[in-house]
Amino acid sequence: MKNIRNYGIETQCVHAGLKETKEGAVVTPIYQTSTFKFQDADHGARLFKGEEEGYIYTRMRNPTVEAMEDAVAILEGGAKALGCATGMAAVHTLFAATLKSGDHVICSESCYGATATLLANVMPNFGISTTFVDTSNLDDVKNAIQPNTKMIYAETPGNPTLIISDLKALSNIAKSIGAKFAVDNTFMSPVLQRPFELGADYIIHSMTKYLNGHADVVAGIIILKNEEEYPHFRKILNHLGGTIDPFNSFLVHRGLKTLKLRVLQQQENAKKVAEYLNNHPKVEWVRYPGLTSHPQYDIAQNQMKGPGSMIAFELKGGIEAGKVLMNNIEIFGLAVSLGGVESLIQHPASMTHAGMSAEARKQAKITDGLVRISVGIENVNDLINALDKALALI
Repeated sequence: MKNIRNYGIETQCVHAGLKETKEGAVVTPIYQTSTFKFQDADHGARLFKGEEEGYIYTRMRNPTVEAMEDAVAILEGGAKALGCATGMAAVHTLFAATLKSGDHVICSESCYGATATLLANVMPNFGISTTFVDTSNLDDVKNAIQPNTKMIYAETPGNPTLIISDLKALSNIAKSIGAKFAVDNTFMSPVLQRPFELGADYIIHSMTKYLNGHADVVAGIIILKNEEEYPHFRKILNHLGGTIDPFNSFLVHRGLKTLKLRVLQQQENAKKVAEYLNNHPKVEWVRYPGLTSHPQYDIAQNQMKGPGSMIAFELKGGIEAGKVLMNNIEIFGLAVSLGGVESLIQHPASMTHAGMSAEARKQAKITDGLVRISVGIENVNDLINALDKALALI
């Protein structure tokens, strides 16, 4: 389809990235091959020199992978994208491609735990330091700036607290110091948040979540605003080796076709679940971008097209109350991850962040009663009834 970028996102979800085949396949086939044959020795030489477009080895380029990459780039309004084996492979590749020894990063303190661990425990081995701050507080961000700050990395809404950062304001700060600005857009998807339109240089996704949407893929992606950077990023990714395979690319590309339908249905359900929790006597508070009580509600209204389907709330009763809820909930899967068609629930203090000290959890604003829900597409009354029965046991 010509000029796919001129169509609405619903049409882009269905048609973006399709590679035409001589057989006229309606979807891009799975090119499940490790290597590609050359026409002759000169053809191989031209491909290796970059003098001609084509395929050599799947780690370097593959038609199925490329179709998915092009689709995500179009949905995010970016120039090019690089599919990665995991979300963390995408994060690592981003840092490896943009930072060098002696550089400094400012990162959201409320972010995916593995991202924080990579920056805090691994990147210092390569001379790269990080300051973690509440990126919803612009004064904290400005106070964290050092002469060698080269990147501001924001995850918004933050994981698992759902704190929201002002992307346009952060972009302006980054530009004022000559730093790059990267955004993890996993929680929102391009349906609900457009970081490039707000000044981002790079967008990261764990495609395991909303982009695929069916809890059967582990994958990540980097989307670039400027196509000129693509050869450099491609070289880094190829050397690091964290590339995605054709089959998982096919599954993600298939998931994209229903992305907007899923995201909007999940959001509709989440609004009702959040309102129910907000009025429950055993819930201390609810943090959902669609509630006026959210501390960054106004920012959410300005930069997001909807509040999404992630909910954080604080149970009265702390860790023990959280365990009771986890052990008695129906329908909701007691599992990490998010963004799939199924509803999931987790209690960070007794699950994902149980290895952290109480002081470390406090610093990250992960309270003992904090519960995170990823709302799926099930019947919303069934979801509310399941919560009601489990909460009654606390």
